[in-house]
Amino acid sequence: MKSNLDRRTFLQLSGLGIGGMMLQVPLMGNEVSVSKMLEPIDKTLKKRLADVALNTATQEGASYVDVRIGRYLNQYIFTREEKVRNIRNTESFGVGIRVIANGTWGFAATNQVNEKGIQEAAKLAVSIAKANSKIQEDPVVLAPTSSYGEVSWQTPIKKKAIEVPISEKVDLLLAANAAAMENGADFINSSLFQVNEQKYFASSEGSYIDQDVHRIWPTFSVTCKDADTGKFYARSSISAPMGMGYEYLQENPSDKIIGPAEGLVFYNKGYDIVEDAINAAKQARQVLNAKSVEAGKYSLVLEPNHLGLTIHESVGHPLELDRVLGYEANYAGTSFATLDKWETKKFNYGSEIVNLFADKTQEHSLGAVGYDDEGVKTKQWDLVRDGILVNYQAIRDQVKIIDQDQSHGCCYADSWSTIQFQRMPNVSLEPNKTPYSVNDMISDVEDGIYIVGRGSYSIDQQRYNFQFGGILFYEIKNGKITEMLKDVAYQANTQEFWNACSKICDEKDYRMFGSFFDGKGQPGQVSAVSHGSSTTRFDNINVINTARKI
Repeated sequence: MKSNLDRRTFLQLSGLGIGGMMLQVPLMGNEVSVSKMLEPIDKTLKKRLADVALNTATQEGASYVDVRIGRYLNQYIFTREEKVRNIRNTESFGVGIRVIANGTWGFAATNQVNEKGIQEAAKLAVSIAKANSKIQEDPVVLAPTSSYGEVSWQTPIKKKAIEVPISEKVDLLLAANAAAMENGADFINSSLFQVNEQKYFASSEGSYIDQDVHRIWPTFSVTCKDADTGKFYARSSISAPMGMGYEYLQENPSDKIIGPAEGLVFYNKGYDIVEDAINAAKQARQVLNAKSVEAGKYSLVLEPNHLGLTIHESVGHPLELDRVLGYEANYAGTSFATLDKWETKKFNYGSEIVNLFADKTQEHSLGAVGYDDEGVKTKQWDLVRDGILVNYQAIRDQVKIIDQDQSHGCCYADSWSTIQFQRMPNVSLEPNKTPYSVNDMISDVEDGIYIVGRGSYSIDQQRYNFQFGGILFYEIKNGKITEMLKDVAYQANTQEFWNACSKICDEKDYRMFGSFFDGKGQPGQVSAVSHGSSTTRFDNINVINTARKI
């Protein structure tokens, strides 16, 4: 099906915002049939072609070589009310070759996946490295990594989403749309994003790594309007994109969590899009008649789908080492969490109960892989422990800067045609180790607001001063949720906010938020990343009223 989907239409259909979370939309690749997408590529062929790249670059004078043979499959489905707006099936296939020659990086890529094309790309990569070396002062130094030989890894899935008939997926989206319309919605856009990255990595250090990565994201935006006032409100889905197969789209998933207010249902490893659409329509209608918040200082009770975005912007991005060093300064900003703060080993990023960790291994997360795009085995590590800044996110040619001798395994490229660089791993907040429920937390709050879902946000160039909204807000008075609120946003700076963290719920409430299209770099690349947490309380936070006064 030929696509005429432009960027503006994409944003309208998917209900996504523009900002650090999403800087471009990867509708890349050639239009292909579903049957073509399902055809496998022989692993023996990939190894033989990888050896062509390794041998050619080494003969040309490279001291290090890695090659990525990548096949990127995408299927996107967009609907509105009773109509299918667009279906997109794409495939992008090619080879990226990265080398070190004369102590300097060089990179070249080709979509000619044959011996001649790969030889030419390898020679070009070495030529670029040698040319660059004339102006490079210090040689590239890579932290050591193991040679893994021939290994493979696959996202643990039960059903490949792309193998499910398109008609079945369309029927599900249209069922969600119909359910929302029957329960008071005036408009609904729904979408289903499915991604399969088939990546083969080989290096001159002896690793041959074959990985099959799957991600899925069902989402929608429901809008209700008030015919008398002309006002309207949109409630987006409470689904997290996941590193799962089509099994994620379950009816009545067994692990869903019933929230503390009427009609609030949250999902973790299974998602009922029809149920969520029904609740969304009812809640969007309620918001139109809700009380406008009174500005002031409140205790905030933030549920995981909301808190994940705050973690992403105020922890994930500022602790990227390349951002700390200023490499992103002219595009996406720098970081307040400078090396001098880390070197003291005393910088209070948050209160003593705040433990934030990076993890590329967490099952079902968007960032989970067995090995990163430098062939480093992935792992978990601390960023903030007992409130103190203890580490950053760094890759093989960066860790020496922070006196470490092992990469954190968080290097990634979004295509065979782009060069890999440091990308945010899953960054999450550790839950309470002792039993403590959401109802327990709310019962402890005298004057507060319970906030659900990700809304509009703004954060400065150093990831320090920020403002966050949400999609649903509930007043808490004397330990009980009383009524729905609207026009809510909170303001703080990163250090002030995380030091105001006073309570965290236990692991029974732990679930993940996700960013499917997180942007970084020049030329821009996107990556997918999850952020886990349990519901968390922050005290004495400044809340503003966002209603326009006419």
